[in-house]
Amino acid sequence: MGKNRKKLGTKDNCDTGGWEIVYSGFVLILLCFFVMLCAFSSVQEAKIFRFVRSFVEALSIFPGGLKFESGNAVLKVSEDIVEADSELASMFNDLQELTNELGISDRVQLDASDQELEMTLTDDVLFRLGVAEISPEGIILLRKIGELMDKSSLSLRVEGHTDNLPIHTEKYPSNWELSTARAVNVVRYLMKAYKIAPGRLTAAGYGEFQPLLPNDTPEHRAKNRRVKFVFLEKEEEEEEGGNEH
Repeated sequence: MGKNRKKLGTKDNCDTGGWEIVYSGFVLILLCFFVMLCAFSSVQEAKIFRFVRSFVEALSIFPGGLKFESGNAVLKVSEDIVEADSELASMFNDLQELTNELGISDRVQLDASDQELEMTLTDDVLFRLGVAEISPEGIILLRKIGELMDKSSLSLRVEGHTDNLPIHTEKYPSNWELSTARAVNVVRYLMKAYKIAPGRLTAAGYGEFQPLLPNDTPEHRAKNRRVKFVFLEKEEEEEEGGNEH
């Protein structure tokens, strides 16, 4: 009888010790967290915030955390990642106010990282179907963007994208020519109307070759027909290049 009691007591002791393993694991996670936090050589608010948010969402150790999913990036780009005092953050806020003011926020998507800011518009914001001439509505938007560019030192890359429906006209033999002509017309307008330095502007046409969605429904094709504005800060190498010998 005594032996049975002893064995039972031993089993109970093992069961009640499980919390120590869980606690130790949690402490190790916190230790790794703070070690990584202190590893930053320069404390920048945006980078710290990005690391903390990625850590929380990847491990789901706090309420509201997301489960880990495979992919190229743990955290999607957003305005929260941009340094608060940067030109990109200022441009993000200005563009957000602008799209709300013009009533086109439902046709515009803004995405930001610590290196660039993307503004993606459905093509009907700037152009009529199948043409590269900027529409009157598009001119209103470009005037505002030109004013913002004139007050900043950011560079801008304009990208044209189409769906896969074939186009073959005397002026535009393919979607590639159409998408490129649209991007070039936007860049040309900014250069002429606001004297933006050509070195700050780039035009690129991708035709149907970089779709966001399969071109299998009218709704998907409409999303693939888009114009993207990519705002970029000058790289340090370019600014310091003139001082190197």
